[in-house]
Amino acid sequence: MAVEQKTYLITGGAGFLGINLTRYLLNKGHAVTSLDIAPFDYPEKDRVRVILGDTRIRADVDKAMEGVNIVVHTAAALPLYKPEDIYSTDIEGTRTVLESSQAHNVERFIHISSTAVYGIPDHHPLFEDDQLHGVGPYGVAKVQAEEVCFEYRKRGMCVPVIRPKSFIGPERLGVFALFYDWAKDGKSFPMIGSGKNRYQLLDVEDLCDAIYLCATLDCALTNDTFNIGAKEFTTMREDYQSVLDKAGFGRQIRPFPAAPLIWTLRVLEALKLSPLYKWVYETASTDSFVSIEKAERILGYAPRYSNKDALVRNYVWYLENLASFENRTGISHRVPWSQGILRVAKVFF
Repeated sequence: MAVEQKTYLITGGAGFLGINLTRYLLNKGHAVTSLDIAPFDYPEKDRVRVILGDTRIRADVDKAMEGVNIVVHTAAALPLYKPEDIYSTDIEGTRTVLESSQAHNVERFIHISSTAVYGIPDHHPLFEDDQLHGVGPYGVAKVQAEEVCFEYRKRGMCVPVIRPKSFIGPERLGVFALFYDWAKDGKSFPMIGSGKNRYQLLDVEDLCDAIYLCATLDCALTNDTFNIGAKEFTTMREDYQSVLDKAGFGRQIRPFPAAPLIWTLRVLEALKLSPLYKWVYETASTDSFVSIEKAERILGYAPRYSNKDALVRNYVWYLENLASFENRTGISHRVPWSQGILRVAKVFF
């Protein structure tokens, strides 16, 4: 059966999720517009309507919105950005895109939130109706951005909200590039705590599946909030060991007592010597997983990749594409983060 072609606007289209979703939608025969402040420098650029612009500027958003049926709002300022940029982008940017979406009568607006909205919880698994408590500017902004979405849902718009776990796959670098760099160089890798905690991840392909379900199923089903993550995951130590095993040097994940390591990372972060931020190191030694039962039951969501699958798939992509980003650093997921003083620590592993 032929697929009815739709035009999708992806805010943050030049980002890690943006390019993976763009390829996913193009493969299904849809048209894609990308709105991003970063250049869309991928091989697919000739197949995409590219708008270089800012989600906080209504004129840019209105230009991108022309002829659009469905909006997928992935644009966000990540935790390493300045607090003022996080608040303006993640909250006001979301409001601006929603206002324009409503004015242009789009069919639905799919908001990509984060499980960071749950903060540092005291129980697992986490469910969609659990209390929200954002940690740091990013977590707080993500909670408030959802509140803006709920406002527009009450006004009659179809606004599915997706809360994905940390997702990885082709094009994902950021903090994961640090781990992959140590693996390729035959190093063991330190882990905060025993590593016996369960920390759920998500492959970006499974996230694209979930987004597409929210875009294509009846709005009566999708106009809701959904946790999305891997279905199969073991302990953090075992899952991450799969990458070191793939690297083939016989190296091991090395656990360290959590409390002193966390205090050390707090100091290094304050001195701007480490790329790791609070939400990363404060949760790395604890359980972190959500229930995906609601998405399975209502959307028919069926993730194909386990934690191990996703980590190894991302690592293989990293090795195959290393030459294109080896000497680049930044604060987005598309480039490796500067290791700072952690590069010195690498010598001892």
